[in-house]
Amino acid sequence: MKPVLIQLRDILVSLKLTIVLLALSLLLVFAATLDQVNLGIWAVQEKYFHSFVIFGRLGNWAVPLFPGGYSIGGLLLGNLIAAHVYRFAFTWKKAGIIATHAGLILLLIGELLSGWWQQEYHMRIAVGQTKTYAESFRLNELAVMDVTDASYDDVVAIPESLLQHKTVVQHPKLPFRVVPKTYYPNAELAVRPADADDAGPAATRRATAGFGRQVAVAPVPMTDRPDERNQPAAIVEFVAADGSLGSYLVSTQFQAAQEFSYGGRTWRIALRSKRTYQPFALTLLKFSHDRYAGTDIPKNFSSRLHLRTPGGRDDRDVLISMNNPLRYGGLTFYQAGFENDDRTTILQVVRNPSWVIPYVACAMMTLGLAFHFAAHLFAFLRRRRTGRVVRATAPEVNPTRELTAV
Repeated sequence: MKPVLIQLRDILVSLKLTIVLLALSLLLVFAATLDQVNLGIWAVQEKYFHSFVIFGRLGNWAVPLFPGGYSIGGLLLGNLIAAHVYRFAFTWKKAGIIATHAGLILLLIGELLSGWWQQEYHMRIAVGQTKTYAESFRLNELAVMDVTDASYDDVVAIPESLLQHKTVVQHPKLPFRVVPKTYYPNAELAVRPADADDAGPAATRRATAGFGRQVAVAPVPMTDRPDERNQPAAIVEFVAADGSLGSYLVSTQFQAAQEFSYGGRTWRIALRSKRTYQPFALTLLKFSHDRYAGTDIPKNFSSRLHLRTPGGRDDRDVLISMNNPLRYGGLTFYQAGFENDDRTTILQVVRNPSWVIPYVACAMMTLGLAFHFAAHLFAFLRRRRTGRVVRATAPEVNPTRELTAV
């Protein structure tokens, strides 16, 4: 009987395993496509492709149902590498197919790195407006801003995850502690009734200062639909050495920041989309929404912007259109949409350090298949040409003479 390690190796290099994994990949893509109607593209990616196991609900229990994209892709990657190590011997005749498989391996690695490293943001810029930051689609942060100096804001950004886990934050730049009291992943706001009861346990979940004194908050189910967005809210208390500064209701639905004073300084707080600041500025000069003549059918969206760096290294105009992104500073800016009667452009901002890998992988597979096909074609032509020469030089046989000789 074979040792266990040898049996595992034989399974890993088996062509049957390759076929099973490819079949599971097709089923995974099919199920994710159907479920995208219910969950949306972001949730589908996380549930089906950026996971090791897909879980379902059985009452109050989470039950594993299907291997996720990381599991299938990892096994397929191991299967290809093991097959090359144990089954393929390098020869020039097999160079093409080996290059093709190497390209496929590189493509799987590139997808894994993209899932880990890729970050996506958006920039909303009105005509004439200048922005130096991009905002996350799904992540939020609590911004505590010192706005005493009119020339700049000193901002401390607290991740939403700390609010969710009720982690007390004491930052060196803040003369008080940030104490999360309640967190709602998705909340609904309404005007608070004048006769609301402020007594009992519910009073601890209400704000004592700021907008929250006139606003009531209630949790609502989270949504994963692509055309909807969760609106989180939290009640946060600020506690200084000499006592509490009040509890504030913060929400992404508030259009303005809340303000208070302490220690001779002016502070503002806001729960907002997570911002990523860049070492350059973009100013929207013009947004164009072209249509086909005589119709309202869109023909092209484009944004003409001015790119400027603080040091003056770059100071130029750039054009971003549907099929013409801007690549700058390790980021890619795509034309994603518009709003405000064509006065505001929406740019999708993507940071993906491994964006070159899929192009290299596809080039390797194309060249490998071309080389493999060309090698077999030339070998076939060579055999055919050699066969014609043999038939031309072979001695002619006279059937009549052979019968006479017999």
